[in-house]
Amino acid sequence: MGLDSAALLVLAGLAAGLVGSMAGLASLFSYPALLATGLPPIAANVTNTVAMFSTTVGAASGSRRELRGQLRRLLRLGLLAVLGGSVGALLLLTTPASTFELVVPWLIALGSVLLLFSDRLREVADGRAKSRTGPPSLLPLGVSVALVGVYGGYFGAGAGVLMLAVLSVSATEPLPVTNAVKNIATGAANVTAAVAFAFLAPVNWVAAAVLGAGALVGSWVGPSIVRRLPERPLRIAIALAGLVLAGHLWFSAI
Repeated sequence: MGLDSAALLVLAGLAAGLVGSMAGLASLFSYPALLATGLPPIAANVTNTVAMFSTTVGAASGSRRELRGQLRRLLRLGLLAVLGGSVGALLLLTTPASTFELVVPWLIALGSVLLLFSDRLREVADGRAKSRTGPPSLLPLGVSVALVGVYGGYFGAGAGVLMLAVLSVSATEPLPVTNAVKNIATGAANVTAAVAFAFLAPVNWVAAAVLGAGALVGSWVGPSIVRRLPERPLRIAIALAGLVLAGHLWFSAI
C-alpha cells in the first residue's frame, strides 16, 4: 500500500469514526475510500466491517457517561444484534451481492424517515401503551433490533441510522444516551460479522488496520460532540444525511 492510499484511509477512518459514532453513517466515508484504493466491492465490504470494530471501541470509551446504568439493556440488545449479525454475515457469504442491492436504499430511507418523525411516533406508541393493561410488549423492539443486526452483518452502510431510529421510537431519553446505546448495539452485530469474515472472507488486513486506526480516534471524539449539540437539529441532520446515502445507493444500484 502506498503512502497516498494510507493517508486516504487514515483520513477516511477519522471521518468515518466521527460520523459513525454520532450518526451511524461511518460507511459513507470508509467504504468509498476502500474502493478508491483498488479493492473490489466484496473485499472492500468485508474489510470495512472488520475495520469498523474500532469504532465500537472508541465510541464506548467516549460514551462512558451515557452508558452508566445501561448494562442490562445493552446485554439484551447486544444479544439480539449478535444473532442478527450472524445471520447477515451468513447471507453475505452465501448469496449474490445483487440480492439486496435494491432493498438496501429503501431500508435506509425508512430509517431516516422514522428518525425525522420519532418524537411523534413515540407519542403515539406511548398513548397506545397507556391504553393497554399489563406490561408493555418488548417483542417489536426485539424483532426490529435483530433485523437491523441482520442488515448490519450483511452490508452495514446506514445500519446505525436504522438502529438509532428504532431506539428513538422505543425509548424516551436524551439523544446522547440513545446514540451511545446505538453504538454498542450496532457494534455487536458488526463484531459478529467481522469475526466470521476474518476466517471466511478476503479481508485486506493492512487496509483494515490503517482505516481502523483513524476510526478509533474519530469515534472517541464523536460522543463528546453529540453531548454538546442541540438534539432536534442533530436528529434532523442525521436523517437527511441518511436520505442522501439512500439516494446515492439507489442510483448506484440501478
